[in-house]
Amino acid sequence: MRLRALLDTDALGLRLLGGEDELDRTVRGVMTTDLRDPSRYLSGGELVLTGLAWRRDADDSEPFVRILAQTGVAALAAGEAELGDIPEDLLVACARHRLPLFAVHESVAFATITEHIVRQVSGERAGDLAAVVDRHRRMMTSGPAGGGPDVVLDLLGSDLDLRAWVLSPTGRLIAGSKDAGPALPADTCAKLSAEHLAAARTGRRGPHRVTLGPTTYSLFPIRSSGRSPQASRDVRETVLSDWLLAVEADAGDWPAERLDLLQGVTQLISVERDRRDAARTVRRRLAQEVLELVQTGAAPAEIAARLRVAAPVLLPGLGAAPHWQVVVARVEWAGGDIEAGPVTQSLLEEILVDPLATGPEPSDRIAVAHTGDEAIALVPLPAVSSEHDGSETGILAEALLEAVRDPLSAGLDDDGQVTLGVSAAVHSAEGLRGALEEARHARRVAAARPGRVCAAGHQELASHVLLLPFVPDDVRRAFTARLLDPLRDYDRRHRAELIPTLEAFLDCDGSWTRCATRLHLHVNTLRYRVGRIEQLTSRDLSRLEDKLDFFLALRMS
Repeated sequence: MRLRALLDTDALGLRLLGGEDELDRTVRGVMTTDLRDPSRYLSGGELVLTGLAWRRDADDSEPFVRILAQTGVAALAAGEAELGDIPEDLLVACARHRLPLFAVHESVAFATITEHIVRQVSGERAGDLAAVVDRHRRMMTSGPAGGGPDVVLDLLGSDLDLRAWVLSPTGRLIAGSKDAGPALPADTCAKLSAEHLAAARTGRRGPHRVTLGPTTYSLFPIRSSGRSPQASRDVRETVLSDWLLAVEADAGDWPAERLDLLQGVTQLISVERDRRDAARTVRRRLAQEVLELVQTGAAPAEIAARLRVAAPVLLPGLGAAPHWQVVVARVEWAGGDIEAGPVTQSLLEEILVDPLATGPEPSDRIAVAHTGDEAIALVPLPAVSSEHDGSETGILAEALLEAVRDPLSAGLDDDGQVTLGVSAAVHSAEGLRGALEEARHARRVAAARPGRVCAAGHQELASHVLLLPFVPDDVRRAFTARLLDPLRDYDRRHRAELIPTLEAFLDCDGSWTRCATRLHLHVNTLRYRVGRIEQLTSRDLSRLEDKLDFFLALRMS
């Protein structure tokens, strides 16, 4: 039962003195005490009744309330029979620790309140407890081995009238019960995953309650089976790979038995998650073998032979050998020694799934390996009939992140970054090494951009301007100063506008006529200015190398 329900029962004689925002707390028991430290008798969720005999002076209230708050009690109810009005120091201490405080009228016995709460809580527990054992038995026998998470979710719907869904950390719908009605909209899935990841980063224990419009959801983390919440030293090691169970209900007023039942459901689904990961082992191993051959400079014939073995596994039933793209991803955290390789591998597998795909096994054409903190995917593409029609085929870097940027940003908070790089499609084993380096370089370009979730594709590597972020700052400053400072000094002294003239001349591809027209100058005046630029810098603007140096210096300045 909730604290709010106690105020609705006039016979209890309770008056709220503070903590109106906390009235949705659940009461799971009741305890009467006048001990100065009752913590050893408290387990959390109790309404504590006290006659204030423990209070000798105003300094006693703060430590007493602090102990209650630390043990997780639901609220404190103080009797008025001993002191009359409730002391101000007790009100202040309860407000400081966000502990709801009630006054009990002197005409009401604590036994009356205790009997009422015990009767209400016991009745709720009996209703759930009668069916818990049977439900657990049926879930264990009809769980993952009997049809995956959908079976478990169907039982939640039929037995407890709960609509529930399993979501990936990127917001993809993995499973839902048959009675859950229409599938959750993609934007709702993304918002729920984002809320779950944000809550997980705070370290708060689940379930996390989220309200979207008129609907309240309770979000339960689904961790790998056998891993306790404390098994990971840092939540960042797993936050981007754990699934979640979204239940359309407010779990804040559930009894402990129902919460335990839902925790059991998450454990069953985690078994399905582990089974899915085991099924990916072959594809991961193939990717690792091909990657090692490519990185060690193996002969193209040897790599091609390995690809022929991989093709039937990744593209069953496909007659022709596919083309391939390489995708490189990295998860990086600020500070700390966080092992990111396995999580990046799992996350990249998820990102490469079609966002409209549902179910736990739509990624059977993806092979992802990881080395260090970097994950590398070999993505096969069906052979195209024409390679010269000018259309873009295969994976586009930015499209990969469009549907997952918001959830991942919530999980990364302000100290993490996910970056991806995508190569062009290659048509033979000889091209894989170049594709790998191209994808890695594209990822480095993405890492140089602002934002928590960034990607870059091979199309963006055509311009040398993208190389500029990788030039060290001191080198950039020295380079631009050596070329441009003589011109800036001359402009300050003579107002000669040599820098604007240089920019216009390069922008006009060295055309004297077009540049003079743009600057509204006579061609001879323009020639004089360009000559002065060459004299001051000892460069020749008729040479391509010098033009390029000036162009880069202007872009870096």
